[in-house]
Amino acid sequence: MKYSILIFIAFGILSGCDRSSATDAANVAVVEKYIQAVESEDYETMASLLDENYLGLGPSISDSVGRSVALANWQENIANLYEKIEYQRSQIAPVTITTGDNKGDWIANWAELQITYKDDRGSVIIWANTNYKLENNKIVRSFTFYNEADVLRQLGYVFINPNEL
Repeated sequence: MKYSILIFIAFGILSGCDRSSATDAANVAVVEKYIQAVESEDYETMASLLDENYLGLGPSISDSVGRSVALANWQENIANLYEKIEYQRSQIAPVTITTGDNKGDWIANWAELQITYKDDRGSVIIWANTNYKLENNKIVRSFTFYNEADVLRQLGYVFINPNEL
């Protein structure tokens, strides 16, 4: 009887691990497909992976966009701004948040991105962190962080303190 209980407990633990691992693997696959779509400028695939209620936040604290605006921004940037986006040294990790406002299954992506702009505007290399919340094989939320000032500096912009003019 003791062994039956132990086997039942072990089976329950392993079943939970397998389900979680399968969920993690499926979520990683969705994010990898999304990253490939960004790199190949595949707007349709990007659209297919974002949930109808998608909310994208960042890089600035006041930046937030819903699905339609996010897709319109990508379409505009693909047509007029970006020649190429390459994810280099990209690392992906599944994370489960168990409490609070952001409870759920997340995929963290840390990457060095090389972005080449159209019309000889130049290229930049940035470190970016994007965290994707997934539900039902769709991205429902993302938080993106990178240094916007560094991007502008690499493109030749100069910051001037107006108090020193």
